[in-house]
Amino acid sequence: MISWISGELIEIWQTNQKFFVLINCQGLGYEIQVLESFFLKLKTNQISNKNIILWIKHIKKEDSDLLFGFKSKDQKNFFIEILNIRGIGSQIGMGILNKFTISEVINAINTQNKKLICSVPGIGQKMSERLILELKSKFKNELQIDEEKCKDEFQIKDNEIKKMVADLQLTLTSLNYSKNEIKRLLPIINKEIDSLTKKDKNISFENLLNLAMNYLDNNSSKIVG
Repeated sequence: MISWISGELIEIWQTNQKFFVLINCQGLGYEIQVLESFFLKLKTNQISNKNIILWIKHIKKEDSDLLFGFKSKDQKNFFIEILNIRGIGSQIGMGILNKFTISEVINAINTQNKKLICSVPGIGQKMSERLILELKSKFKNELQIDEEKCKDEFQIKDNEIKKMVADLQLTLTSLNYSKNEIKRLLPIINKEIDSLTKKDKNISFENLLNLAMNYLDNNSSKIVG
């Protein structure tokens, strides 16, 4: 069973709404279906490093072995949870993650936004209800983001930065930081974003993650409560 791969990027291609990469790992070529966002970054040379690292979900069938690749372990685990829902196959799972971030899906689950879920090709009313019901129970105690509180604390107009902040919260949750620690960190992140914006400096997810980790490591006793 393949769960992770690191290798040289050989080729990328698109077949209908499926996106693929071919990776050379120790002389073997692995054909892996990836998310559209990752594919487009490769296509537009936004990722210059040709050594690719992906978290893999390996699905064995009678007549084939399918590999699905993700840039983060969170994406892979979320994909697996989606596949565990009756009636949802791999392509619908990829379609969900192609259309929305994890935080957007969780917010749709929390608000029971069936219309948003149904906007994914292949998902109808009944399937959206089942997906919301089952995922809500799975993620009741983890990976939940209170979007209303986030809006109150973050008056950010840039949608890309909003997604960075949401992804930052998911990453910190996956690293076992408590909701209280993350909540108290948000105003600090907000202040840093305002400062960088005023200086016309570029903001990256890596910048925000490094800032968060440094603060949490150095001030954990001050923010736990």
